[in-house]
Amino acid sequence: MTSNATTPEAYINQLPEDRKEAISKIRTILKSTLPKGFLECISYKMLGYVVPHTIYPDGYHCNPKLPLPFINLASQKNFIALYHNGIYADSNLYNWFVEEYPKHCKRKLDMGKSCIRFKYVDDIPYGLIEELAGKMTPENWIYLYEKNLKK
Repeated sequence: MTSNATTPEAYINQLPEDRKEAISKIRTILKSTLPKGFLECISYKMLGYVVPHTIYPDGYHCNPKLPLPFINLASQKNFIALYHNGIYADSNLYNWFVEEYPKHCKRKLDMGKSCIRFKYVDDIPYGLIEELAGKMTPENWIYLYEKNLKK
């Protein structure tokens, strides 16, 4: 689903009714749990949580005019997607998440390198998302980004 929303509120308001509640709940978790320094915005036409230029002036290597992305949240055609770049960059965090997931959900984990897909809004592991959101500070993310991803 592509959105032309320019604010997080506008993004949520244009969602189908069955997705508004779940996306809003995940948004609330991210806003209240992410460590200080991450900024909520619209990033890549999704809800984004980024390291702003005030903390990391270099920005994103693919486009230095953009802040450094960390988490994106989107309502896609067939699922809700949580893109967590820290999981992609930190194998320990990835392994922790994969091990914890079955303790929180009835269904099998559907995950790519950084994309966690939730096809069923009645089986979203909100508690696990909250734990995950608090595990990495902007400084931790910058360190991993520069170590593993920045060319």
